[in-house]
Amino acid sequence: MEVKRDILWRVYLCFIGITALCLVVLGKAFYIQRVQGAYWRSLSDSLHQKFIELDAERGTVYSEDSSMLSTSIPSFNIYIDFGADGLREKNGKRFTENLDSLSLCLAGLFGDQSSQAYKKDLQRGYRTKDRYYLLHSNLSFDQYKKLRSFPLVRQGRNKSGFIAEVNNKRLNPFGLLANRTIGLARANAQNVGLERTYDTLLKGQVGKRLVRYIAGGTYIPVEGYEIESENGKDIVTTLDVNIQDIAENALLKGMLDNEAEHGTCIVMEVGTGKVKAIANLGRQSDGTYWEDLNYAIRATEPGSTFKLATMLTLLEDHKIRLSDNIDLEGGVWKVARRTVYDSEPHENKTFTVKQAFEISSNVGMAKLAWANYAGNPNAFVDHLKKLKFNQLTGIDLVGETTPIIKTPKSRTWSATTLPWMAFGYEVLVSPLQTLTLYNAVANNGRMMKPYLVSAIQEAGITVRENSPETMIEKICSDATLAQLKECLNGVVTEGTGKDLFKGSFYKVAGKTGTALVANGNRGYADHIYQSSFAGYFPADHPKYSCIVVIKNKPFAKKYYGAAVAGPVFKELADKLMSSESGPMEATIHPMTRDSAQFLYAGSTHDMQQVIHTLGVGYTDSAGKNEWSRLYAANYQPVLNKEVITRQTMPDVKGMGLKDALFLLESMELKVAAKGRGKVRVQSIQPGSALRKNEPVTIQLD
Repeated sequence: MEVKRDILWRVYLCFIGITALCLVVLGKAFYIQRVQGAYWRSLSDSLHQKFIELDAERGTVYSEDSSMLSTSIPSFNIYIDFGADGLREKNGKRFTENLDSLSLCLAGLFGDQSSQAYKKDLQRGYRTKDRYYLLHSNLSFDQYKKLRSFPLVRQGRNKSGFIAEVNNKRLNPFGLLANRTIGLARANAQNVGLERTYDTLLKGQVGKRLVRYIAGGTYIPVEGYEIESENGKDIVTTLDVNIQDIAENALLKGMLDNEAEHGTCIVMEVGTGKVKAIANLGRQSDGTYWEDLNYAIRATEPGSTFKLATMLTLLEDHKIRLSDNIDLEGGVWKVARRTVYDSEPHENKTFTVKQAFEISSNVGMAKLAWANYAGNPNAFVDHLKKLKFNQLTGIDLVGETTPIIKTPKSRTWSATTLPWMAFGYEVLVSPLQTLTLYNAVANNGRMMKPYLVSAIQEAGITVRENSPETMIEKICSDATLAQLKECLNGVVTEGTGKDLFKGSFYKVAGKTGTALVANGNRGYADHIYQSSFAGYFPADHPKYSCIVVIKNKPFAKKYYGAAVAGPVFKELADKLMSSESGPMEATIHPMTRDSAQFLYAGSTHDMQQVIHTLGVGYTDSAGKNEWSRLYAANYQPVLNKEVITRQTMPDVKGMGLKDALFLLESMELKVAAKGRGKVRVQSIQPGSALRKNEPVTIQLD
């Protein structure tokens, strides 16, 4: 009896334990399902769903005459969701009815296989319920338009299962032309040129799309969870395609003739500082030339073109007169145990200062600087700083290298630094900096800031415009300026550029330059010379200034500036001056509005009402949001919500006056409106913090 009771007690205990365990499991299951269900479902979704970015259409870079220099060309990848409800309803009746005609159209469009082969592929995809079947990739826009009119496809995405994935490919229509300056927009590397400087404006605002991953690692979009991207703005440059083409070809020809290592040619509009052309060519390993680096903004020892700054300093300080005599020592002069050499020996006679400049005498410039500034070299250096040689030009290109102008406090200053600086050594400045000085002389002493972008546009409307900017109102006195012009004219008529422009039908003022440059650890042993020519034309009424700088190969047979860089300058000037209806009389054509691009903003309800009245098909991403924007995306109208907060300035561009006033005044801002039409410009940028009763001006047109 005791044994039986003992066994029963143990059985009951086990039963109670098992029952309790079952109750705990059931309770936990109920808790997970009912209380934590939303959390675990969201965690599951996070493993199978995510938001991906939708790249905006990148803005276009235009030349001043509206030629496209860099633009995005759309291409399309076409997928089919064979699991789409509309495709499989009624046992796939819609798919079966359109299969033959669709296969025939696809074969006709692509021509890569027969209609029967397409039919088999589509049937196989349908049987396997492939949710992301790749039909074709890299379709052009014309092909995509034709595809949208095909049987089944034209019934829409939900019924056909067809999904179009848009990719944008960056294209430079003119190829090599100003390639480095315009720049490259690269997916997996650093952008360069204007594409890098204005990247935030060009790339626009990315959108987002919710996608769900399925078998095979592919994913499909989730309907209704998409934030449209905002297309990038367009850039209008100061470049002239005709001048750029002439500069590029002239530079290439000159470098091929001398097998040069690299070179640059810059053309600037004298009165404004607009850069009309900027060519950069470097020799590749196979002997060809390409725009590999922007040599125009890389600082080097300028050589004899820098002598213009030396002459300006001496004349402005009244240290010399052009008629003063100077002994050139036969082209060889020793100072502080170093020797200054001229490029060629001179007759044993006395020269004037003007003649010394015209024949580009290193000895002459070094002796004048030494005689007048050896006791106070800071006076010489201060003039160079006033001419902003120690500062970046500020041109709208990333990568401009820092110039170096030594001072007596510099660690590398020596007894011979001053005389060597006088003829363009022991200083580092870029070709663009040198050209800026020559352009100032041509512009009657006013130094203009060089710039490359004249306007920013959105949907054909100018939202920002750059105007010419003066860096220095007057670089020197009128008397000094007249003497500098006389010297530059003399170089071409009597000096080192005499033979170059003999018989020319227009006048040129300029200066040749030849600088011996170091080759790394080998120093100057390889006799590598940098040839240059800087000047402006026509000399009596300057329209353009130009500089050509070419670095030659070791032991090149030709290396003088007049023999290497001069012919490039002359070819460019000849073609521009002889062009009767070309760039000399060119007018700036306004950008035309693209009917495929539009922007409207305002009350969501009002815009929806207008759209419905007109019967226009569109994508509505605004929902019940009070404010929204209407624009084109993938060639279709999209209504997208505009998030408004009272703490920050809203974007009212595209709104009519009624909506803009209502919104801004409700935020307790004082509004001043100018013009009529839609808001084009607002004085406070969107996203800026606001203060109560802060004044804001809106411009409409």
